[in-house]
Amino acid sequence: MPRPCKRRRVRGQPTSCYFKPAGIRKRELEESVLTIEEFEAVRLKDSLNLEQSECAQKMNISQPTFHRIILSARKKIADAIINGKAIKIEGKNFYVSGKRGKDSPN
Repeated sequence: MPRPCKRRRVRGQPTSCYFKPAGIRKRELEESVLTIEEFEAVRLKDSLNLEQSECAQKMNISQPTFHRIILSARKKIADAIINGKAIKIEGKNFYVSGKRGKDSPN
């Protein structure tokens, strides 16, 4: 039986959760789904230009796990751009750091 997935720490959340190519109706598009933890990995590594080990520490995960997440995110983003797909960002297994609520740990 596989090990349960560890909850990832997320500090930044997207202001918009859906991006699509201009001029194409939403119902005509395929979607590429980016998880919140993939969004956070891209934000930390590519937007804030942090080192991979620092990104992993901020997300409370191991460096190899961070590497798998960032590779998956970049692959999905590239696929969406190259093939004209929409990008949908949705939650999975995360909690917002510094806030208590339904998504924060007990």
